[in-house]
Amino acid sequence: MLLAKSTVARVSSAWWLCWAAACALLFSGCTAGSYRRSADQRNYQIIQQTEFQVLGRTNALTIDTPYSHRKPAEILPEELIEDRVRTNRHVLTVDAAIELAMQHSREYQRSKEVLYLAALRLSNARYAVGGRVTPSSVTTAGWGRDSSGNQSSEVVTETGLQISQLFRTGGRLTVNALNSVMLYYTGQPELSFSSVSASLVQPLLRGFGRNHPDVETLTQRERDMVYAVRTFSLAQDEFALGIANEYFRLLQQKDNIRNRYTNYLSQVESTKRLEARKDRERSSDVDQARQSELAARNNYVNTVAGYFNALDQFKIRLGLPLSERLELDDEALTAVEQTGLVPATMDPLAAYRLAVQRQLQMLNFIDQYEDSQRAVRIAADQLKPGLRLTGGAELVSEQPTDYTRFDAHKVTTSVGLQLDLPLDRLPRANTYREALIAFELQVRTFTGRLDALKNDVDRGLRTLEQRRLNYENQRNALALANRRVESSTMLLAAGRSEVRDLVEAQNAQINAQIALTAALVEHQEARLQLMLNIGALRTDSPQFWLKDHLAGLSLAESAAPSTSAELDQPVIPPDQLFEN
Repeated sequence: MLLAKSTVARVSSAWWLCWAAACALLFSGCTAGSYRRSADQRNYQIIQQTEFQVLGRTNALTIDTPYSHRKPAEILPEELIEDRVRTNRHVLTVDAAIELAMQHSREYQRSKEVLYLAALRLSNARYAVGGRVTPSSVTTAGWGRDSSGNQSSEVVTETGLQISQLFRTGGRLTVNALNSVMLYYTGQPELSFSSVSASLVQPLLRGFGRNHPDVETLTQRERDMVYAVRTFSLAQDEFALGIANEYFRLLQQKDNIRNRYTNYLSQVESTKRLEARKDRERSSDVDQARQSELAARNNYVNTVAGYFNALDQFKIRLGLPLSERLELDDEALTAVEQTGLVPATMDPLAAYRLAVQRQLQMLNFIDQYEDSQRAVRIAADQLKPGLRLTGGAELVSEQPTDYTRFDAHKVTTSVGLQLDLPLDRLPRANTYREALIAFELQVRTFTGRLDALKNDVDRGLRTLEQRRLNYENQRNALALANRRVESSTMLLAAGRSEVRDLVEAQNAQINAQIALTAALVEHQEARLQLMLNIGALRTDSPQFWLKDHLAGLSLAESAAPSTSAELDQPVIPPDQLFEN
């Protein structure tokens, strides 16, 4: 039955008002900022869930920076240029330096972004592969005039809802609901149709269950997320350890500067004493003392320059402007000196087995080896015939205008089987053979990584023992150098020694002081690197560089403290070293 023109006008006006209100609501609510917030909420949740699953703990991760909530067009080059010349002052402990680096470091920021992007890829995979509800709405409006001058207007709105669910069996159920409304005004409206349809495709042979390509895609993305969490956690420890090592290297250089300055003052005093007695001293001795003074001054100047160059590099590593002033806490090195050498004696085989079980990178290698095994299984499954069970149902509204009610007796259904015989097997056979070759490559790669890990552990243990002995040697060398300087000073004052003897003693003393501090720092670096290699290092604990990370792991052997008697023992001859 045709509608009256007044009814048509009311329907048209009401439709336009509803359409305008829907558009206003859509564009006001779906801003770029809201999309960003929803993406962050979704991806941070994925990261936290995976971290708790893999590590048993979560991090309060955010990839936001001071520029994240500003429009890119507002961030001008001039602002960035001025930002790099600010002159703030920071008094840094080691922990504060690590925290500051995690806030400003470009390197650490990129590590966080890589983890976030892995979560984003998993989110996309879940959306594309898993169950989802996809609404759609398209409205088209048009106006026209024919050759007789008759005007026409048309508004067509198609709204739909698709529900798709992938099952672990490899089957996919898809439900579509479509509503198409056309308001065609040349004197009368026309309301079109609505439909509801459902389809099911279930593989029975090739692609069944976990062998289905879509199921495998989701599985791999979930595993990739686990890899990303482990990689980021390892990167956190490596980054914190790197910052701590650089910090202590700077403290070592500061200690060198003080030692060089003390040595320079000693050389100045020696020169003054000799010059005061130049009528009783040989001129060559005075000149030698003066030359030694100039050499000590030169060494001091060079050490100072080297320290500030290294400090600038440290600022870059932290992500700070070079113009900022940093003051490092010398108490950190004092605490290390007072603590002494933290024992880390382990059985090499036990340390290797622990590393295989705990080292995060090695856990990734093990799982990636399993990925290559799974790839062979998937490729072999593709050689099977394709047999799929299909089913469908559809219900369409009656024409021309009744789009709000359906007649359930007019549902059309279908059920069938689809058989795909792989008559041309060559491409799939080649793919399977390629997967086998890739698997054997992965076997070699994996065993190579195991050998590299064993080498890292064994070399780390040897290096640690070497640096322990170096530290004990340098401690004894410094004690001897101190006694030598005292003796040479007294003998020179008594006229029983030459200036050359005192200069040599002072040079030996300063070298021993510098070498002792270097040996202490190098031992700490070797020990912490070994803890990282075996998966025992926890950089989230306060002052982790002083901790015994082997406590509770049942790996530490009873190590007797070093004694001078041990160091006085003769070294092992080469022939004995090379015996099997």
